[in-house]
Amino acid sequence: MPEPSANEAHQESEPGSPPGSHPEPGAGPRHDRRTPHAHTATLKRLEKSSGSLAAQAIARMDETLSWYRAMPPENRSWIGLVAQAGIAAFTEWFRHPDAPQAISTDVFGTAPRELTRAITLRQTVEMVRTTIEVMESAIDEVAAPGDESVLREALLVYAREIAFATAQVYAQAAEARGAWDARLESLVVNAVLSGEADEGAVSRAAALGWNSPEHVCVVLGTAPDGDSELTVEAIRRAARHAKLQVLTGVLGSRLVVIAGGSDNPLAVAKALIGPYAAGPVVAGPIVPDLLAATRSAQAAAAGLKASAAWQDVPRPVLADDLLPERAMAGDPAARVQLVEEIYRPLEEAGSALLETLSVYLEQASSLEGAARMLFVHPNTVRYRLRRVTDVTGWSPSDVRSAFTLRIALILGRLADADPQS
Repeated sequence: MPEPSANEAHQESEPGSPPGSHPEPGAGPRHDRRTPHAHTATLKRLEKSSGSLAAQAIARMDETLSWYRAMPPENRSWIGLVAQAGIAAFTEWFRHPDAPQAISTDVFGTAPRELTRAITLRQTVEMVRTTIEVMESAIDEVAAPGDESVLREALLVYAREIAFATAQVYAQAAEARGAWDARLESLVVNAVLSGEADEGAVSRAAALGWNSPEHVCVVLGTAPDGDSELTVEAIRRAARHAKLQVLTGVLGSRLVVIAGGSDNPLAVAKALIGPYAAGPVVAGPIVPDLLAATRSAQAAAAGLKASAAWQDVPRPVLADDLLPERAMAGDPAARVQLVEEIYRPLEEAGSALLETLSVYLEQASSLEGAARMLFVHPNTVRYRLRRVTDVTGWSPSDVRSAFTLRIALILGRLADADPQS
């Protein structure tokens, strides 16, 4: 039989090689059970000292990190497990440096998801830094002679990877919380808009940071095309600049904002109007709290629907400025408000005011004409019309106010003629 070649003899003598196996050309050493680790002594010493290194890291945290000392025992124990997992993951990573490993799963998978709420990103960075510093200070003891630089370089690379893994864990947690908060906020906004707001909605709003401001109003308009999340974020930036609290969302084609912290709804709407699409933007009346915000939302929604009847509607506009259009569009709340806030006070102030206003608006075009029809002096008409303004807040001499007053007179007469309506 022919003698084996030198290459074949080397292959046969290599321990752990299966018969007939041939390594691929250019293939590097594979770190598995068939190939001894290049730094076996260091790896064994690292495995042996992992427990003491974790204990030193916990002791260093307790000594230098005040927030760690103040934490409840349960959370401290979870942090200890994270530190141990980090050192164990480094050991495994040092054993197979070229193998892809999910460091975030290896290290942070031992802790519950709630830990990301109990420990801030800054605190987690301090925890990781402390653990890495303890491991770095022990390199001379752990590394086998001649392996100090290799272990130090490996630790530097691992520190980079663990930093990225930390950022990934908190980014995922933030995205999950953001998605959950967005759904929760949509539930609150929808409840207010649909008239179903209750104590549950108040509790959900509180979980979102709503601090129950004294003055609340709802602003409605058309949502712009594109990413609704960008629109919501633009509303939040505008609210922060105006020092307002907001709950907001895009519901269908409408951009809804529940704003708190100002008793001037028109100023609120002007501060937040930037992200709205072209078209009317309507601000509902001020209400005392979130539960009452349904009334503001319904007024704003009715105003937005009726705004098409006012050709030159301002932007933004108060829902109360659209009372006549809302009443004509069938809004019962607007009809009641016109009668109760305009007609009834004039009726209680005396028949002379109602008569003078009616003649001035419906039959005469001037003070003098109304005076002739009423057989009084023009100054008397002028005085009575000023009294109308004092009583109702609407001026008969202003075209828009005159329109509102006239609709209120019509609705008041209809109510008197049919008390059941």
